[in-house]
Amino acid sequence: MQTIGERLEEARKRKGVSIREASEATKIRGEYLHKFESNQFDLRLPEIYVRGFLKTYASFLKLPSDKLVADYKALGLGELKGRGLQRESLGRMDLSVATAKPTGREDVAGAVAATESPGAGAVSSDENNPATFRPRAGAGPQIDRSLVIKGVLAVGVLAAAVLVLVVAIRFITSDTPARAPVGSATPATIAVEPVAGEPTITLFASAPASVTVTQVADGKVLLRIRLAAGEQRTIPHRGQLQIEANPPEAVQLEIAKRRHPMPPGKDGLPVKSAVIKGP
Repeated sequence: MQTIGERLEEARKRKGVSIREASEATKIRGEYLHKFESNQFDLRLPEIYVRGFLKTYASFLKLPSDKLVADYKALGLGELKGRGLQRESLGRMDLSVATAKPTGREDVAGAVAATESPGAGAVSSDENNPATFRPRAGAGPQIDRSLVIKGVLAVGVLAAAVLVLVVAIRFITSDTPARAPVGSATPATIAVEPVAGEPTITLFASAPASVTVTQVADGKVLLRIRLAAGEQRTIPHRGQLQIEANPPEAVQLEIAKRRHPMPPGKDGLPVKSAVIKGP
C-alpha cells in the first residue's frame, strides 16, 4: 500500500508540475510540500495548519483530500506532538513574523476555513497567513512616479546650467578678439601709418561711413575705422588693396593727388568692395 507521500508525489508527477510550481499555485511553502512527499509531517506548526495544508495540496493534485487527511490522522502524529508543541510553535511564529496576530485566533480560523473549504478557495490561501505568505513574483519597492519626473527635470536643468557656464567661460577666456563687421556702430579701429616717402591713399568721408582696407597679398588689415562726416584718413599704398566702404557713395579716394569715388558697378552705382591696383 502506498504511503501518503508516495501518493502525493505520484499525483504531482502525473500532473506534470514541479514542487516550485505547486508551491506557487497553492501558496504553500515548497519545503512543506517536499516534506509531505517525504512522509515528514513535523512542520513545527499547529496541527490544524498541517491538516489544512495537506488537504489543500491533495485538492490541487485532484486526490480525495478527505481520505488523505483521514489517513494522516490514522498515523496519530498530531496527537504525539501535544498541546505544548502547538503553543511553542505559535509563540515562535509571533516572535519571528511581524504580520502574525497576538493571540493566534485569526490564524487558526483561517486554517480551519482552508480545511473546510477545499478546491479553488483553499488553493488561494490567505496571504496574511504567516505560515503561507510568499512575496509575489516580480514585486518590488513602490516608486513615486512624480518624484522620478522631478528628478529627471532637475538633472536636465542642472545639465543645461553647466553647459551655459562652460560656454560662458570659454567665451570669456578666448584669446581671439572679436572682429567687428564693417558698418557696425563701434568697429574696432585699426590704422597703419605710412612710412615717409612711400605711396599713400587718402580716404575722405562726405557722410558717416565704415571703411576697411586690406592688403590683397597677405590679408593684413591696414585700416578699419568708422569715419565721421568730413573726416579723412591716410594709409600706405602697398601693392593691391581691397577697400570696403559702407555706404560706398559716402567715401572718396585720393590716389596720386587725384580724388576718385568708389568704383562703379554694372548699375553705375559705387560698389561696396573694390580692389585698387598697386602704385
